[in-house]
Amino acid sequence: MIILGVESTAHTFGIGIVTDKGKILANVKDSYTSKDAGMIPHEIAEHHEKVAEMILKEAFKTAKVKWEDIEFIAYSAGPGLDPALWKGYHIVTKWAKEHRKKLAGVNHCCAHLSIGKMWNKLKDPVYLYVSGVNTQVIIQEKNKYLVLGETLDIGLGNMLDKFGRILGLGFPSGPKIEELAKKGKYIELPYAVKGMDVSFSGLLTKAQQLVERKKSSKEDLCFSLQETAFAMCAEVAERALAHTGKKELLLVGGVGANKRFCEMLDLMCRERNAKFYKVPVDLAGDQGAMIAWEGFLRKDEVREMTINPHWRADEV
Repeated sequence: MIILGVESTAHTFGIGIVTDKGKILANVKDSYTSKDAGMIPHEIAEHHEKVAEMILKEAFKTAKVKWEDIEFIAYSAGPGLDPALWKGYHIVTKWAKEHRKKLAGVNHCCAHLSIGKMWNKLKDPVYLYVSGVNTQVIIQEKNKYLVLGETLDIGLGNMLDKFGRILGLGFPSGPKIEELAKKGKYIELPYAVKGMDVSFSGLLTKAQQLVERKKSSKEDLCFSLQETAFAMCAEVAERALAHTGKKELLLVGGVGANKRFCEMLDLMCRERNAKFYKVPVDLAGDQGAMIAWEGFLRKDEVREMTINPHWRADEV
């Protein structure tokens, strides 16, 4: 069985083609960028419309398949930005009608979790899901996801992008902040962990104030922002491991591409005799392969839907 997956929840339009054995035949994407702003919803929708056919053609070429080889189309139904989700839904609906394929709407967050679990061949990990909007510590019980802790305000990825805009780094800012941080020194910033939850808004506000007052260098602020935010996530992840007794921590989501973040989590796990897992860079961010794989896992579930911008993993 071959499944085509379409990702369109935010700035990335991606198409993945996978088999029912988890082999990734193609994973092609194109992402919206902005020099001086963040994600502008209507521009993202226009971007998806513009690149969809090109990405599809490239995915088919890479996978060496045709429409008749595809069993069904899985698409990201949420959570995400309304205009981006609707644009993706209309694109896949058109393709499904033209080529007589069934559609399966899947949860974007669950797709991150399932592709990471499959890639690393794990049985029962603690998930640390850190992307633009989402920052959550998740476990799975009886085929149901349970959120043990999460951000109380903004996601870590969005916090980094907001700070990047303050510094004039453009969007997305994460990789540029990571590079600047390599040359920085630590300065104290607000550290906000409340039980199993975290809060990043105070951290961002303080960093912005220091920029405006010209009290610290860009390098020092980037380093300190990363170290503080990553340490907060490491603390709640460690608490989840201790609470559940699990010995595997899996990092998924776009922020998982940050090497320093992975170093800190790996160190924490080694100190408590647990094992840290991550996914390759091409599977860390948003992409279609994870949507296709999640579609395969959910293929027997009856779900008639269009999109759900606020669809949580623990509601699946």
